[in-house]
Amino acid sequence: MADSPGYSSEDTAVDSRKGSQPSSPTRRARKQATQQSFLLATRAYDLLECIVYPPLAFVLSCFNSVYQHIVRLLFVSPGGPHINPIPHGRIAIIGAGVSGISTAAHCVDHGFKVTIFEAEEGVGGVWARENSTSQLQLNSILYRFHPSIEWSRAFPKRDEIIEQTKRVWEKYELQKQTRFSYRVTKVQRDPDLSTDPREGGHGRWIVNDGKEGIFDAVVCAIGTCGAPKMIEIEGQDDFAGQVLHSSQLDKADLKGKRVVIIGSGASGVEAAELAVSKGAKKIDVLARSDKWIIPRNSIFDIMLSLQPFGREMPLSFIPEWIIRKFHYRDLEDLSPVKKGLFEGTPIVNDEFLQHIRQGKIAYKRGDTKKITRQGVLFNERERGTKSGEDGEETMLSADVIIIATGYKRPSIDFLPKDLFPKDKDRDYHPPSLYLQNFSTEDWSVLMTNASYQDGLGTVGNWHIGIYARILLVFLLDESTRPQPAAMKTWVDVVNWIKKGAWGENSAGLAFFTYAELIIYLFIFHFFNLRRLPWLPFVLFGWGVRPGRPYSVTVDAFKHGEEKVSAAVHQLRPSSHRA
Repeated sequence: MADSPGYSSEDTAVDSRKGSQPSSPTRRARKQATQQSFLLATRAYDLLECIVYPPLAFVLSCFNSVYQHIVRLLFVSPGGPHINPIPHGRIAIIGAGVSGISTAAHCVDHGFKVTIFEAEEGVGGVWARENSTSQLQLNSILYRFHPSIEWSRAFPKRDEIIEQTKRVWEKYELQKQTRFSYRVTKVQRDPDLSTDPREGGHGRWIVNDGKEGIFDAVVCAIGTCGAPKMIEIEGQDDFAGQVLHSSQLDKADLKGKRVVIIGSGASGVEAAELAVSKGAKKIDVLARSDKWIIPRNSIFDIMLSLQPFGREMPLSFIPEWIIRKFHYRDLEDLSPVKKGLFEGTPIVNDEFLQHIRQGKIAYKRGDTKKITRQGVLFNERERGTKSGEDGEETMLSADVIIIATGYKRPSIDFLPKDLFPKDKDRDYHPPSLYLQNFSTEDWSVLMTNASYQDGLGTVGNWHIGIYARILLVFLLDESTRPQPAAMKTWVDVVNWIKKGAWGENSAGLAFFTYAELIIYLFIFHFFNLRRLPWLPFVLFGWGVRPGRPYSVTVDAFKHGEEKVSAAVHQLRPSSHRA
């Protein structure tokens, strides 16, 4: 590592092990230039922080308060949930996290019946598995997952997020429609009621054994974070101390202990901050590669998410330069060398770099070789080197090792494989979906916030509500439905446009920005004029009831719920009948 101030109090020791060489005039001049640049950036940052930021923060706070009221007036129907005696259709929603609950609320509000299937025992999704100190990385103005919620602070913690999720769940009377401890293992088409999407039809769906009835559509809202991801490292069982996952730190005793954190992503950064707050004696964060860390500045974050191309562009160096000079400052060597800002999801954090400057956290780039009884054997590499390249092996003593490798991506194997065709030339598996969320084979399968890989955006009521209402429009108006060929063409065109994206991770639909998503949604309406009359409904949810009578989309509903029960009874094996 370079010997610029701020890495950790151990950097001098690292340099002494390597052997210090007398500084040449060129090296001294370079060091002086770096110090001058750092001083200028620090003064500019301090000026912004002391003079510019406070009034901006006050204005943003006032705007947030007014904005929450405006959103409720625009998007929330005054009468709360509207449940038709005979609903327009039945929708299965898999997952009771923020996306699943919000989608269910939108569907119920517009006269559809939902059944929510949740594998765990309560609502909240991944937030229910986080530490109580976990909080939003983004400002809450960018995390309004339903228009009716009210945040009390800019960066709410886990408990408030779960509380707001439950509030929406109760407001829309979803308790009776939720099946907890219900793991979905199979979703299949009903062979008698399903129609061909190529002819304007769609699948009718059975979940598991079919006891819950037949559904017009399925919303897969399982998110991208499932069970904690624990990696196996050589010698792990020999370690004399504790080995914990980053989600298990609520009751962990870290005071006065030496902590090694393996992983430098969002969960690793959060674990390091928690270790600081719990009084750890020494904290080492081990990074296999450098990751972009951007400030918790709502204005700046919104500007980044409004980049309309969803890819690295020739001018992407401008925000990268700003972040390096004004956020990293003296720690610029910790920023990625070859990876662009628009190639992956950045970490949003203000405190981590400051803790490094203060010597509370030591950041080390390299590879974890193995775990011993005393700690971690680590191969420390220089900036710009790749994983596995030569470095200097260091033994890091530890009392507690925290595995901060995030969460496993939930499996979608319970869905029919033919919904996501893949061959040598074409791939329509997530994230390569229609509008990045609909199966290209059948629009009645929606994957809200469950298909993306990386992005710069929000978890806002706009896109969750918009995708839910697009699905409802498809169910209500056959003339608006896309055919499989058209949906595949859309995916092919987007992948072709983004084919030349700089960086291996930013090509195609693997990375997107919020502005890009908005562009997709407007093109969706204007490329099919029959969808235009639905634009106010899709954007704002105006018109709780459709403007003209619609036939119910499932034939069984025309004759009442009794026919559904009879149909399900016929589907069950004879051994299951009474």
